[in-house]
Amino acid sequence: MNIIIASDHAGFRTKRDIIDYLRRNHATWEVTDLGPEDDAPVDYPIYAHMVASAVAAGDYRRGILICGSGIGMSMMANRFQGVRAALCVTPQMAELSRQHNRSNVLCLAGRLVELEENIQIVNTWLNTDYTDEARHTRRYRLMDLLQS
Repeated sequence: MNIIIASDHAGFRTKRDIIDYLRRNHATWEVTDLGPEDDAPVDYPIYAHMVASAVAAGDYRRGILICGSGIGMSMMANRFQGVRAALCVTPQMAELSRQHNRSNVLCLAGRLVELEENIQIVNTWLNTDYTDEARHTRRYRLMDLLQS
């Protein structure tokens, strides 16, 4: 699997720990870290733009974004055609975002969700496939069609 990941300063530590976890437990996966390099204040739209544009262009199938609440990252990422960013704060939300909505960018709340829970969310999201039911396919295609 090929994953792109970035954060802002509020999500930096969570990002670092998730990358470490993925590299230790999924050695064959390629994880690309777009930054930041430390927890000095940065603007989340820049990092969300980098990840979402790479996913929208097809350079990566999946992206992960982390900020304090996950809200800003998800709002920015969803501005890109073909990006279906989901802010998930439980593993069940991650599962449903993949099964029903075919999410391709996961947004996490670094300040509001504990690291262990965020790791469970990431694992669930990365290991859940899309349910190819007609109603879900119709709805995710409508999202792309109706996006202006």
